[in-house]
Order: sequence, then structure tokens, then C-alpha cells
Amino acid sequence: MSTATAPDSNAEPDQVLEFGLGEETYCLDISYVDEIVDAGELTTIPNTPRHVEGVMDLRGRTTTIIDPKSLFDITGEGASERIVVFDTDAVGEQGTVGWIVDDVYQVRTVDPEDVDAATIEDDSVHGIIKDDDGFVIWVQPTFDV
Repeated sequence: MSTATAPDSNAEPDQVLEFGLGEETYCLDISYVDEIVDAGELTTIPNTPRHVEGVMDLRGRTTTIIDPKSLFDITGEGASERIVVFDTDAVGEQGTVGWIVDDVYQVRTVDPEDVDAATIEDDSVHGIIKDDDGFVIWVQPTFDV
């Protein structure tokens, strides 16, 4: 059952970070993001879920790197060149976590009335944004490590 609701016409605009996974464009609320870094050398960890790509040292912090393509069952190859590092307050007790994405495009402002949440039946998707270039899928961050 979906928890997505229709947008509130009195709600303030949100800022989202747009990024690429495979052939599609996705976004997430910028308030979850701490920083964006270039993908570096990852150390794989045995016996972890398939969506955990490994860990990397990020300025002295061990950072768990997750592949959102595995989390959201997204097909398509990409460059996997950037890591979106999440704010530790958003992640909670899981430590420092980042998503490896193909590319980061922009931060943009989205008005609530531009988000279609009525057709969503998945708790990991906040809504769909239609723009001049097609659709942008607004995902909820998942930190299952």
C-alpha cells in the first residue's frame, strides 16, 4: 500500500538534486545530501547485500557505498562516476553512506503542484516530475546496509 499523498498547494517549493541512473533521470530532496564526490577506489566487503558496492575512505571516515540501481531494480549501464554522500543526520546510526550514481546534473527547485504522486504505488518513490525533457523520478533515500 502506498503512503504517497497528493501535493499540498500551500506547500513551499523543494530543492532536489537530479542525477542519472542508467538511461533515466532521478532526483532526491537536497536536504538529505551532505556532499558529492568523484567515485574512487572501493573495497568490497564479503557477505554484504548485493546493493552494497563496498566502502571507501572519505576524509578519514569509512563510507559505505550503495548502488541504487540494485536497490530500485534499475536496468542499464552507466559510468558510475559520482557518489552522493548523505548527511549523517539523515542516515542515523548507519554511519556515513553514499550512493554511486552515473552522473549528477543539477539542483533545481520543484513546486509541489509539479509533482505527481497519485500514480505511485511504491514507498521508495516520492513522485514523478514532468519537465521539458521528459520525466524525473523523485526517489526516497534508502540506507539499508
